[in-house]
Formats: sequence, structure tokens, C-alpha cells
Amino acid sequence: MAGKPPPGHFRILYFASAASFTRKAFDDFPAPLDLAKLSQFLESKYFGIKQGVLDSCAVTLNLEYVDVDEARAFSGFGNIPTAVVIKEGDEVALIPPVSSGKLLHRCLTANLGTRYQMPA
Repeated sequence: MAGKPPPGHFRILYFASAASFTRKAFDDFPAPLDLAKLSQFLESKYFGIKQGVLDSCAVTLNLEYVDVDEARAFSGFGNIPTAVVIKEGDEVALIPPVSSGKLLHRCLTANLGTRYQMPA
């Protein structure tokens, strides 16, 4: 994977079934994007990904887990401080469920290198 996304874009990293579905390790898309609209946006690019993959994925934004359902709850309320927006240069990861934390750690460190540390 090459460096950072181009100017004005953010990067989505696909793991496991998300990578199999898209047949890619990552995509770069124009920023900004409201996190609450991420599933709808990806569904427009990859028909069937929402039900087939996204409904069971964990999502990280810049290596921090985010609650997409909570973001949807605040969507449409204007500039509420709790609204999450994916900005230029941000990195989103779609992480489908895996059978063990060690496997998840291997997947993340293989793609993110030493930048990822397992939570305590």
C-alpha cells in the first residue's frame, strides 16, 4: 500500500471479507464524508456490501474504533460536536469479525505495521 491518500481524499482499508468483496486492499475517496453515510456511500460503489459485509464490521477512524450506529443517530442534526466526519487524510478501516484477537492483531499489524497496538 502506497503512503497516504491523494490531497482532498481519505483512505479506506479493507480486511478479510471486506477485501474479498471489493477485491482491493484499500480505496481512496473524496473527503469529507459524514461517517453516518459511509455504508450508503460504499453500497453505491459496491452493490451488496452493506448486507454482505458492513453490517457485521467494526470500523476504525485513524486507528480508533468508532460507533457507526451512534454516528447515524446524530446524523441530520447539523454541526453537533458528536457528529463524526471523515476528513482529508483520514484512514478508515473495515474490520469484519474474526475468530480470535490474535488473528485480528496479525491482520492489523500486517496491513498497518507497527502503527497498530492492541488495546489493553
